[in-house]
Amino acid sequence: MKVEVWLYGPLARYAGETIYAHLELDMPAGSTIQDLLEKLGIPSEERGITFVNGQLTAMPGIYPDLGLELNEGDRVGIFHQKSMWPFQYRFGAPIHKKLQEAMKTREGGALHHSYRPLKRGAISSTATKPPSKK
Repeated sequence: MKVEVWLYGPLARYAGETIYAHLELDMPAGSTIQDLLEKLGIPSEERGITFVNGQLTAMPGIYPDLGLELNEGDRVGIFHQKSMWPFQYRFGAPIHKKLQEAMKTREGGALHHSYRPLKRGAISSTATKPPSKK
């Protein structure tokens, strides 16, 4: 079966490119995302956001899509962890049910920022008041 693959950012190097790569790969029927990554030589941990047919299937550190079976004609977009959120999804993206389930069962709930709460009484530069207008 043929699968269309787009690799963005540093991941493009796995296809001999620098910024992005567009590939059409022949994969055996029943192949999974894991099989695709292995064929390309991409470690799953290097992935950031991943889409299959426009549905978000993985986020950095959350990879429930490894067993997701691919089908003839699927489009897979794989972004590096350092890549930004794709502009066309600026208002959100449909989330695959496997990722929804993984986010619900994740310790502490869905996604969180990487900040740590401030100690009581500490002032953050983002918490200061803007200068008053005179």
